[in-house]
Amino acid sequence: MTDPVSPYKGKTGLRRVLNAAGYSWAGLTAAFRHEDAFRQEVFLALLMIPLALYLGPTGISRALMIGAVLLVLIVELLNSALEAAVDRISLEHHQLIKRAKDMGSAAVMIALANVVVVWALVLLG
Repeated sequence: MTDPVSPYKGKTGLRRVLNAAGYSWAGLTAAFRHEDAFRQEVFLALLMIPLALYLGPTGISRALMIGAVLLVLIVELLNSALEAAVDRISLEHHQLIKRAKDMGSAAVMIALANVVVVWALVLLG
């Protein structure tokens, strides 16, 4: 028995890298266009990343501060993808759908709490 092959998996080499970059850009623009929370977090990141570069006392401190901020964006993208996929399946109220969305939201909340903890530990040291 052979594995089913996706028509999107046939590209290799530079073509694959270029396709992946295009899909990533499309995902970022879709999130920015359709997700208020992602937009807000991007604007915060645009403020906080330069601030981290200025306030971080060492390279490792700056990397930790910036990494914590970028982690919020990553988790928000995954949460938004989860919500979009779940909404595509069904818009009806269902306990499992609620649970999935609540867990995604909790992941974002933990990532935001991580920013507070990392920044506090670095700056109050």
